[in-house]
Amino acid sequence: MHFPTIEDAVGHTPLVRLKRIGAGRNNVLLAKLEGNNPAGSVKDRPAMAMLEQAEARGDIAPGDTLIEATSGNTGIALAMAAAIKGYRMVLIMPESASEERKQCMAAYGARLITVSKEGGMEKARDLADAMLARGDGKRLDQFANPDNPLSHYLGTGRETWEQTAGTVTHFVSSMGTTGTIMGASQALKERNADIEIIGLQPEDGASIAGIRRWPEAYLPSIFDASRVDRVLDIGQHEAEEHMRRLAREEGILAGVSSGGALAGALRVAEQVENAVIVFIVCDRGDRYLSTGLFAPEA
Repeated sequence: MHFPTIEDAVGHTPLVRLKRIGAGRNNVLLAKLEGNNPAGSVKDRPAMAMLEQAEARGDIAPGDTLIEATSGNTGIALAMAAAIKGYRMVLIMPESASEERKQCMAAYGARLITVSKEGGMEKARDLADAMLARGDGKRLDQFANPDNPLSHYLGTGRETWEQTAGTVTHFVSSMGTTGTIMGASQALKERNADIEIIGLQPEDGASIAGIRRWPEAYLPSIFDASRVDRVLDIGQHEAEEHMRRLAREEGILAGVSSGGALAGALRVAEQVENAVIVFIVCDRGDRYLSTGLFAPEA
């Protein structure tokens, strides 16, 4: 008898209809619950795919040290994958990441290196480059690795099509490394070119975990602007407020970028009729509790 292993639990996440947050105009809002992955986020998909494909190519072997710059969720997912497969994992991240994220990585056995909040992900990526140049380890490189979007092409996008029985009209996703939106867009557009793909980035001055507005020099090489039909700027307060709404009105405890995705989906819903709007709930909200974002309002 075949029994599944933890890798088999990655993907095939639920797609659920919102019941209390209305979209009006006969629209349906559907949340893809990526927090149901075993390490708690959408990043479980590319983490497992990048590691497994690198092994298959002979680029890495168990016992190697892997180095990756991350804002949090990819690091947690890679730490899980490394624990499963027998790798040493070194993760470089901004010090502003929540304590839950740091502790999750450490729990899986990863070594953490933090850079200043001001330096952010750009500084983390620069440090990873320097460590690789010194020969301190190998890198899967989520920002340039085609196995990242491929995991969403084979998984997230296809699942969305199948779970909506091909009725999806709009797909809304926050953009960080952009792997999710790149892969899902390709899968969905191949099936129906009229599906509108909406990407989300933080407005100037906003700091939203998991969503990035990259300087040109740091734009992920996997990103192809032609696969995104529209980009919306999301405010920090807007993302946080809609994150709280998901928990308090729908019972979906999710992170800040998921609140941003809901806000974007509601904006889209104001402009269309009879639409089936899918938005990505990137991770679980329990890794943000120490930030105070869910605290009752005074």
